[in-house]
Amino acid sequence: MYKLIARYRRLQAEAADAGMSTAEYAIGTLAAVAFAGVLLKVLTSGPVQAALSGVIGRALK
Repeated sequence: MYKLIARYRRLQAEAADAGMSTAEYAIGTLAAVAFAGVLLKVLTSGPVQAALSGVIGRALK
């Protein structure tokens, strides 16, 4: 009887957690896209492009 109750509780806990992974993936994906957008904006700004061009120019000389 104890094993049956333990199994029932375990199945209940698993069922309650079933939708969480999808929500976590969605939030993680949204955060990654937001970070990529900020990074793109920073890397395409004038001062950063000038600094990167300077570093690459010195490395190629």
